[in-house]
Amino acid sequence: MSSQQVEAASEHLHAHLDGDAQHAHVIEGRSQRTLGIALGMTLLFAVIEAVTGVFSNSLALISDAGHMVTDAAALGLALMAQAIAKRPPSARHSFGFVRAEALAAFVNSLAMLALVAWIVWEASQRLRHPEPVQGGVVLVVAAIGASINLIVAWVLSRDNQSINTRAALVNVLGDLLGSVAAIASGAIIYFTGWLRVDPILSIFVALLILRSTYSILRESYHFLMEGVPHDIDYLAVGADLQAIDGVLDVHDLHVWDMSPGHPALIGHLEIASLEQWPAVLAAVRAMLRAKHGIDHVTLQPEAAGGKSL
Repeated sequence: MSSQQVEAASEHLHAHLDGDAQHAHVIEGRSQRTLGIALGMTLLFAVIEAVTGVFSNSLALISDAGHMVTDAAALGLALMAQAIAKRPPSARHSFGFVRAEALAAFVNSLAMLALVAWIVWEASQRLRHPEPVQGGVVLVVAAIGASINLIVAWVLSRDNQSINTRAALVNVLGDLLGSVAAIASGAIIYFTGWLRVDPILSIFVALLILRSTYSILRESYHFLMEGVPHDIDYLAVGADLQAIDGVLDVHDLHVWDMSPGHPALIGHLEIASLEQWPAVLAAVRAMLRAKHGIDHVTLQPEAAGGKSL
């Protein structure tokens, strides 16, 4: 079979006919320009902040620069994931590439955890052995960094449909906290000379970043592991299926998200008579759509005694 024939066959197999669920194999309407602007601004200032952090010997500023580098990587991954996720399904990837976004969000979260570990380790060293910090330089640069973070956060907040964009937004908001801590650190050191405030505030920000990252890590992990959508009660779905007239038993039942916000269900239904199947199936589809918001349904009927249709 030629490549053109394979492609045509694949498009036919993936087509949605009347009565089929209209779930999305392709992610549409996501703004790559939004992520591109945020990436450019974040990466540019990360370099400036990193150089200044080394020059001023401020852990809070270096940590914030590292956080902004992680943000830039997160935004870069988000751009890549959105480009991949827009690819249509193929003969080798029948579900398309919508999980690329969740995978990138998961990787971003792991990178954030690594950053938190580094900040805490470095801060613990400086608590024991304080190092001189140029508070005035830290104060000015951190204030500019906070402004950049606010602009980037505003840009990202305009595109909140994507789990990966939300993950990048969480990173940027965490980085904003880092900039605020760096501002406080610079001000306190400049006016009082208390050097230990720099590692103390760095640890505080690391804990805030950890708290924010956990929700994205949990959400992306749940999606990648094909967990039951959070707004669907798996046991209630099973009970409602079994309550349908003509259904004797429900087994091998699975519920998961095909793509974010598009739940799917597969399972086996034992029914009194296979002749009842069209009526039972219509009732099941109507119930699942009305009560649980599930319209992508694949069910195998079995007559009492194990005979399949």
